[in-house]
Amino acid sequence: MSKRRLPIGIQTFRKIRQEDCYYVDKTAYIRRLLDEGTHYFLSRPRRFGKSLFLDTLKELFEGNQGLFAGLHIHDRWDWSVRYPVLQLDFGRGNFKESGYVKANLMAQLDAVERRTGVASDYATEPERFAHLLELLHDHAGQPVAVLIDEYDKPILDALEVPDIARANRDFLRGLYAVIKASDAHVRFTFITGVSKFSKVSLFSGLNNLTDITLEPSYSALCGYTDADLDAVFAPELPGLDRDQIRNWYNGYSWLGDEKVYNPFDILLLFRRRRFAAYWFETGTPTFLVETLFKRRVSSLELGAMESSDELLSTFDVDDMATEALLFQTGYLTIIDAKDRGGRWFYRLGYPNREVRQSLNESLLRYLVQDATRQTANSGQLYDLLEANDFDGLQTLFHAFFASIPYEWYTNNDIARYEGYYASVFYSYFASLGMDVRVEDSSSHGRTDMAVLFNSHVYLFEFKVIEMASAGAALAQLQERRYADKYRALGQPIYLIGVEFSKDERNVAAFDVERA
Repeated sequence: MSKRRLPIGIQTFRKIRQEDCYYVDKTAYIRRLLDEGTHYFLSRPRRFGKSLFLDTLKELFEGNQGLFAGLHIHDRWDWSVRYPVLQLDFGRGNFKESGYVKANLMAQLDAVERRTGVASDYATEPERFAHLLELLHDHAGQPVAVLIDEYDKPILDALEVPDIARANRDFLRGLYAVIKASDAHVRFTFITGVSKFSKVSLFSGLNNLTDITLEPSYSALCGYTDADLDAVFAPELPGLDRDQIRNWYNGYSWLGDEKVYNPFDILLLFRRRRFAAYWFETGTPTFLVETLFKRRVSSLELGAMESSDELLSTFDVDDMATEALLFQTGYLTIIDAKDRGGRWFYRLGYPNREVRQSLNESLLRYLVQDATRQTANSGQLYDLLEANDFDGLQTLFHAFFASIPYEWYTNNDIARYEGYYASVFYSYFASLGMDVRVEDSSSHGRTDMAVLFNSHVYLFEFKVIEMASAGAALAQLQERRYADKYRALGQPIYLIGVEFSKDERNVAAFDVERA
């Protein structure tokens, strides 16, 4: 198999096929969708291939047979029938501006009329949309395929301006309700975006919409599987460690049998031949990080959150569950699912090293508010731990907390709790890609934090004190024999008891002993 062009940033199916790019065939999913229903909704994080999938649908309904040669659906589709397509994409524009969403829609409907040669006399948006569906059906003699990309962006972009976000949501609710009212003129509907707004808030008028976000049979509709890498991208794999590829980029789950990779990561890895946080770097999650701090969500919680089916669907302008926000944006994924009396509960965690490492770095940067100092601290931490320089580590840990602006503690009693200090430690280690285990259980109890690095094991216990306590944190590590669990590794084990002064908000004692 010879190398092909890497379709980095290409969201156009025609271009990928005509320019001999690598392409993972998703058309079997299209055939199944057509067999099983009519109106669909799918939520996936950014850069997962949603736009490409919609464009593939467009080319199929328009009957462009040549583009599908060799693909699953080619011999399973009636190419003699062509369907009109009404495609909307809310991916561009300044939706924080009041009324802009209406102007944006009208401009898109203008483009539909120019392209199809039909025209509506209605000046109001929902009525014009409905009339165009009817006109397109009459003009082509076939019902319309309605494809809507980034349906939620007008709301998400304006979340920091709640009044405008609500207005945009209410406008879109009226628009999407038109689809059900025009069902006689619609052959197929596919709506996609990053978030999953509750049906009550956004799709109350389109209650016949089938949500396939968490349907196992569609879990790999977007993204690449391990099998895809072997079958499609085999020429790109030599020279790259497969286990490292999985560790860095695999792990996204929507309840299917296989976990998937973000395509953007894989394509850039194949081009640049080195591991980096490609997907994460394309969008700084400022709003997300600010929300986590505002809600006092510790980084320790992010790797093992519990949620329910209902909670993962709780997403609206005035009601965004933390778990839903993290899951829908791709920073957490489903690690395990359990049926409890007819209700599904999920354990959420980081999908892979890229997200765990990069999100914790973002949390630190927000906390320290000095990117240069935070980066220097992280680099020093790696070198000191590698050298087992515990005196240097104590000095550095003291610098960590001293670098957090005093104003951050104003009206904030979080520094009274061990979890706060532990979360700062955790984020520094996790941001370096180290193997960090929180509250790892043994027969003797749970150690606060274990770091496995450079063939060494470091066990941490944290305590907040009002006065010197003569090594209470270290004593707990010794008495509860937390080291026993790790002895089978045959690696040096260090017990590190760290005590913090409630008043000084910094390290008061740092005791180390080799177990």
